[in-house]
Formats: sequence, C-alpha cells, structure tokens
Amino acid sequence: MDFKYDILVIGAGHAGCEAAAAAANLGSKTCLITMDMNKIAQMSCNPAIGGIAKGQIAREVDALGGYMGLVTDRTAIQFRILNRSKGPAMWSPRAQCDRNKYIWEWREIIENIPNLHIWQDTVKEIIVENGEVTGVTTFWGVTFRAKCVVVTAGTFLNGLMHVGKTQLPGGRMAEPSSLYLTESIAKHGIEYNRMKTGTPVRIDGRSVHYDLMEPQEGENDFHKFSFMDTPPRRLKQLPCWTCFTNEEVHRVLRKGLPDSPLFNGQIQSIGPRYCPSIETKIVTFADKEQHQLFLEPEGENTQEMYLNGFSSSLPLDIQIAALKEIPAFKDVVVYRPGYAIEYDFFDPTQLKHSLETKKIKNLFFAGQVNGTTGYEEAAGQGIMAGINAHINCHGGEPFTLARDEAYIGVLIDDLVTKGVDEPYRMFTSRAEYRILLRMDDADMRLTERSWNLGLASIERHELLRQKRAHIERIVDFARTYSIKPAAINPVLEQLGTTPLRQGCKLVDLINRPQVTLMDMAAHIGELKQEIDKVTERKDEIIEAVEILLKYEGYIARERMIADKLNRLEYIKIKGKFDYSSIQSLSTEARQKLARIDPETIAQAGRIPGVSPNDINVLLVLSGR
Repeated sequence: MDFKYDILVIGAGHAGCEAAAAAANLGSKTCLITMDMNKIAQMSCNPAIGGIAKGQIAREVDALGGYMGLVTDRTAIQFRILNRSKGPAMWSPRAQCDRNKYIWEWREIIENIPNLHIWQDTVKEIIVENGEVTGVTTFWGVTFRAKCVVVTAGTFLNGLMHVGKTQLPGGRMAEPSSLYLTESIAKHGIEYNRMKTGTPVRIDGRSVHYDLMEPQEGENDFHKFSFMDTPPRRLKQLPCWTCFTNEEVHRVLRKGLPDSPLFNGQIQSIGPRYCPSIETKIVTFADKEQHQLFLEPEGENTQEMYLNGFSSSLPLDIQIAALKEIPAFKDVVVYRPGYAIEYDFFDPTQLKHSLETKKIKNLFFAGQVNGTTGYEEAAGQGIMAGINAHINCHGGEPFTLARDEAYIGVLIDDLVTKGVDEPYRMFTSRAEYRILLRMDDADMRLTERSWNLGLASIERHELLRQKRAHIERIVDFARTYSIKPAAINPVLEQLGTTPLRQGCKLVDLINRPQVTLMDMAAHIGELKQEIDKVTERKDEIIEAVEILLKYEGYIARERMIADKLNRLEYIKIKGKFDYSSIQSLSTEARQKLARIDPETIAQAGRIPGVSPNDINVLLVLSGR
C-alpha cells in the first residue's frame, strides 16, 4: 500500500510535533509517523519546560507560531522565572508540567490541524532516488511517498538502555528501539555516532518525608510561556522540594562503581557534561560533601515524583540503598530505577542552516538526532525544519535565523558550524548577543518574520501590533516628558535616590535602579494616563517598556556590534574556493573548511580551528 504526502515527519517528540504542525499550518499535506500515538510529545525525562536559555527558546518557538508555549501554559503545575537577581538578559521562564496532560493537549492539537495526518508505525528505511529522498517504508510494509522527509527520531535510533550490567534495547523505558533506520541513512554517506543520556529514579511520593525537605514554591504573577491570550495556571499549583546528598550516600554509590556502565567500559559513547549522573558527580567532584537534589511532581494528581539531580545507571539495589541514606527518603519506595540510554546521532556539520542534509536533497534532521539534548532545543529545530521542508516543497528562499535574532539561530549555527563532541545544551553564555535575545521580546523579534511566512495567525499578529504600539507610545512619552526638581525630589528622596539639581527627561529617572515606571506613574498624572490606555496585558507591556528604557544603552551598543559583525554574514563563499589548494591557510583550516564548506565568511570564522589569519586570507581572496 502506498500513500502520498508533501512532507513526512518521522517521530512525534517535541521536534516532530513542531515540525509537522508548522509544515501543515503552512499548507503542506503532512503525515506524522510515530510508534505510539499515546506518547505524542512524551517528556522522556523531567516533565518541565524552560530553564536558563531553554525558556527563551520555548518563547521563540511560540513567537514563531509553534505550540510548546501554549501546551506548557495549559498543563503547568508550577511556574517560576529563574535568575531574577540578574539582569533581564538572564531571566528565564521554567514550568513543571503534568506529564500526561501535556501529551493529551498536544495530541488534541495535532489531530485537529488541517493537512496533518498521523500514522502509527515504525519507519525502517528511507527511499533515495538520484540523491533525493522520495519516501520511506515501514515495518507494516507501507510505502509513503513524499517530497520531503524530516527525521526527528530522538533517542530511539538503535537505543540501548542500561541499569547496572543489565542492558535492554529501547528508546525509552518500556518502548522499543527504532532499528535499521540509521543504517538506511548511513549507506548514503551520512556519518553517525553514538551518544548517551540518562534519567533518574521515579519515587512514590507517599514514601517521602516532606518535613525533612525544603519546599520550593512557584510564582503566580502575569508571566507565562505563550504570548497569546491564554489563561495560565489552570491546573492546581504544586511545590517542588529540595534536599542534599551526604557522605553516606556517596559511600554507597562508590560501592556500586565497579558495576556502573559508565565506569566499567560497558558504555563507550559521549554523555552530557552539563547534566551528569550522580555517579559522575561523586567521581568528578570527589571533594564535594553534598549535592543538591530537587524532588519534582510528575502531575497534578499522581504520586509519581522525579528526583532531579540523581540521574543514574547504577544497579537498582545501589540506587535504592543510596537514597535511603538521605533522611527524607529513609523509607523510599520507587516506581522504577534510573537508567542510561545510548542512541545514534548524525554529525550536524552535514546539515545546511535550513537543517536539510547536504548529501541527500529534501532530507531534514531535527532534535536529538543532531546531537542535542532537551525538549526546547528539539522544538526549536523542529519548527525550523518543518518550515524549510514546506519551502522546499513549494518554493522560496530557506528560512534561517541569525545569531542576533534568536537563540534558535545560535543553536543551529553552533550545530552546523562547530558540530558536537557531547550532547549540546543551550546556555545564555553561548549567545554573544544575549541582551538582544531576552525572554520578554521574543515576539517582537520573530512574530513579524513568522507572519511574513504565513505561519503566525492573524490573532497573533494583531496582538503583536497592539503591544508594539503601546510600548512605542510610552517609551516616546518617557523620552520627551520633562520633570522639574521641585515636583519630583520629595518622591526621589522617599525612594532612596539622589534628588535632582536641575530638570531632566523622565527616561533619565527611570534609568536609575531604585526607580520604576510605576513609581513615577503614581506621581505623574500624564504618565498614568498613558499607562491607563493599556487595557490588556498591562504588566507585560510595562515590563517591556522598563527594560527598553533601563537597558537602552546596553541594547544599542550590542546592536551596533552585531550590525558591524553581520556585514561578514553577507560575504558568501560557499562553493567558491578549493580550500585544499590554498596553501596560505593553516592545515587545520583547510581540512575543516573543505568538510563544512561554510556559507559565509562569518560562519567560517566560527569554525573551531579557523584562525583570524585564515579569515583575513579568505577576505583577501574574496576581494574585500
């Protein structure tokens, strides 16, 4: 039996769902193929969205017209803004979600998008004709023909799970691996390797002594993930809990190290440096007497708890014995052990910035198959792959995001330019323009671009237009409104800031750290009138105005630097040089430039091993 589509998406995780939804919403006839329709957008590890830098990506996906933010708001059981003690470039939203409700919210969305079908099956092989993907075949013996294929298979490609010396094939606990697909792709010259990640033990909350832990409550202000008018926090809000390991815990864990797959040679693949297992922590940080753990609920009405910080693949008896040395878990009962999983990934330097493979036309990769880790990184790649697959089907220029436009742009550029030597996780430190890539302005940066594609809805675009108009009006007022010392000095003294000696503009006062926009509105009638014109989303707009005013100088300086460096992004060099013959380049630069064949001078400059001198050589050869 044969079926025909414009686009096939293999895998219904966070990358696959966003890819399929974007392609279908743009008008492509799309089929999402998944092993299990009841596990769509399953959160394999912690049921949480966001976190440092990851929260920005989730908001960018939403601003582009994706669904991660909407589903998170509908299923959140705790919400917080991280890094509040730092500047707004570092603020990041994070939500703990109800794992099962998250799946069903996503499924309801997917099932009701026009042009989008779901097929439950496992893809066995891609069909390639004359260097171009033309379809796939499945284990049920079905052939799907399509113009584009997007592979978002996550950790399922030849997945192998480890608990102590026990090994079990699978892509997730109790779910089978995807076999043969890696080999089907690799025979066309695409290179792959193995990576490893892990997940902690799941605990029965009835066995926990919460009185021996510290509660970590959520927040209940106006912040949420989606910029759309959706009511946040509709589920019961629950606390998380914190505690620490101790020397007795570490002693028990050390006893199990000879049977640890990470240390006895059983696991050979690359693991995440930034989210290490508990056994890796006690070895790497042997001087540390304790490590913090976070006990987090898996849902609104379940006793299942996730022990963040205790990822492990040690034998089950060791995991439980170690936990029982923590006072809060002295009577612990577990649902299942932590485990490690190895899986195949493809070297992302084999991709274009559109996420299309360089060797097989119209074949796209997104998510953990590109060596990343995290739901948000997967979703960001997924929506971009879905958009570009649609463009490949129907014509148009590839849709890409620059490093000064989005964390998604940083993510994809890092992957295709630098590759990965460990599971890639986004951090604010990876973005050189993070003051421009704040969580509060993702819609201002990206929704217009999504609208021009035809992806953002009329409702989303109208909300952006209204928000922008209110912000511009209040910002202009603050920049032009003059204040006399006699009128405001008593207020300034009350706020603990230096009185004025002469008149100034309102913006100069708001720039002071002790002064807020609402402080001034309480005493300046004209400003209050301007703010009162905002009848909806007032808190969001006031926050945006205040950030723009207080950080105006920093934002302008970073914008100037970005614009200066971006000039190198317009010097195209792809396919122009035979790098192996340019002897004035270093040997490492010749090898890496030949392998990656960068699009621009700027991209060449970000390749590890390509020096400033090598860039100067390319500039001269380009006639610059």
